[in-house]
Amino acid sequence: MINAVHDVVSSTKANVETINSKLNRNEDIDILNWFNPINYGLQQSDYIRRRQAGTGQWLLDSVEYEGWLQTSKQTLFCPGIPGAGKTILASIAVDNLNTRFQNSPNIGIAYLYCNFRRQNEQKIDDLLTSLLKQLSQEQSTLPASLQDLYNRHKGKGTRPSIEEILGALHVIAAMYSRVFIVVDALDECQASAGCRARFLAEMFNLQAKCGTNLFMTSRFIPEIMAKFDGIKSLEIRASEGDVRKYLDGHMARLPAFVERSPDLQENIKTAIIKAVAGMYVKFEVLVESR
Repeated sequence: MINAVHDVVSSTKANVETINSKLNRNEDIDILNWFNPINYGLQQSDYIRRRQAGTGQWLLDSVEYEGWLQTSKQTLFCPGIPGAGKTILASIAVDNLNTRFQNSPNIGIAYLYCNFRRQNEQKIDDLLTSLLKQLSQEQSTLPASLQDLYNRHKGKGTRPSIEEILGALHVIAAMYSRVFIVVDALDECQASAGCRARFLAEMFNLQAKCGTNLFMTSRFIPEIMAKFDGIKSLEIRASEGDVRKYLDGHMARLPAFVERSPDLQENIKTAIIKAVAGMYVKFEVLVESR
């Protein structure tokens, strides 16, 4: 009888603890969304879904990427021309990080997809709070520094200053043994009011103090390129292998007479691959002529 009562009490206690844990987690999510409601995870899922199977492997197999991955406090800058596939490759890097470290709670991963159409929601404080949110939501409980910041402002209807956000970001980044941050399309990051320059400066400062690894993509914009002078870089190009895999996966969309002719399919692939290669040659000639 005593054992039965003990079992009921233990079960009830466990159920209460589970309910409290869920309630706390829901409250934590509300707090995180108060800091920043944007969910970059939806974009990540969309981009990685568009990936043609097998493409982008050259990036993951590269000496530059592997070196960046293995050593802390590293930056890998990946410039490329419009249409080279920078965003898909950034999503491949994020997916690779998530897969490699899915069972490593001491590894923090955060990412941003900059978009000139969304600049009104990608100001400096938006970008920083998004990183803060992503790194915080991987913790088993809401970090006290974030809870304090929320309590300090929510009741007054105010928002944290950039300095307060940065302070919390540094505290939370320091909770991890390693932190990886991927930022796609720096060229689409708001440049007005010094937003992009300040954001980059704060990312390099976070790296200096917390050993963060930074992976960033951009078009060839001189003022951005200058920020990465002397830093390891890897140009993003539509490789012949990737183009061929992409075309292989889309041949079925062409008219039936093409599908019935392997020779015609090969001619189409060859012509497109040559056109892509020519696009890069023209770009390089244009750059050299300036």
